[in-house]
Amino acid sequence: METVKKNALKKSEGRWGLLMVSPYIVHFVVFVAVTFLASLYFSFSDYDILNPPKWVGLANYEKLVQDPVFWKALWNTVYFAVLFVPAQTFLALVLAVALNQKLRGLKLIRLAHFLPVISSWTVIYYVADAIFNPRFGMANSLLMRLGLEPQKWLQDELLVIPILVLVAVWKGVGYIMVIFLAGLQNVPQEMYEAADIDGAGTVKKFFKITMPMISGTTFLVLILSTISTFQAFEQIYVMTGGSVDATAAGGPNNASLLLMVYLYREGFSFLHMGYASAIAWVLFIILFVLTLIQVKLQKRWVYYEK
Repeated sequence: METVKKNALKKSEGRWGLLMVSPYIVHFVVFVAVTFLASLYFSFSDYDILNPPKWVGLANYEKLVQDPVFWKALWNTVYFAVLFVPAQTFLALVLAVALNQKLRGLKLIRLAHFLPVISSWTVIYYVADAIFNPRFGMANSLLMRLGLEPQKWLQDELLVIPILVLVAVWKGVGYIMVIFLAGLQNVPQEMYEAADIDGAGTVKKFFKITMPMISGTTFLVLILSTISTFQAFEQIYVMTGGSVDATAAGGPNNASLLLMVYLYREGFSFLHMGYASAIAWVLFIILFVLTLIQVKLQKRWVYYEK
């Protein structure tokens, strides 16, 4: 009798548990699984949203391989990542180490570094425009005072991506800094005390204790930063004129055109939804492969406490 009651209780708990998670299940099925499969089908179709999709097989992927704009966007994305990921990771780590000290006013300093994270890209754009506007920006005013030629900044094909990276690092470094702070605060203080007894200096303690102990956090940061780089859209769209003219996003002359911006432009500006879906799947494959590589490398340099 007691066994029957336990089984009935387990079934009741199972039904209630299923009921509680059902909103998430419905959300996943409708907004993730269905759209995931739909985009895969569209990538093999000629689809313009206005008319039913027409199956074309690998035509979209063949077009993609021969498309110079796609390769330009891919190169720009890789270039952006190569500049952005190391710069943000290094600066966030330096800030986290500095703000992990027991000093007065640190909460306000941490808040100041985190404010750009919660600000919209529209706000960030106006701040950046006040600095890099070619006519009245502070950067050109400083250059002219130093007797140097003013620059076009975001209108210069060579400077646009470095400037976008600089702004992206400023906006996102506070978030990565908080992740590093969490990792640093989990490092046992006993290890530093033992190192002090052995006469280890600050630099030696950093490289022999701090870095190995936060290697898992660093690995997480690298993955998050890489994924965010390949998914970068709003910044490029807002700062290169997409909010005024969607086809202008990624300028000048596609010099800042990243994959997500190209995907959006093809899908929603030109209504080439089938081609845009093919770009999305290539982007997914690239991110999947990069993540696999990072996971493989994790086993070599991430320290696991035994």
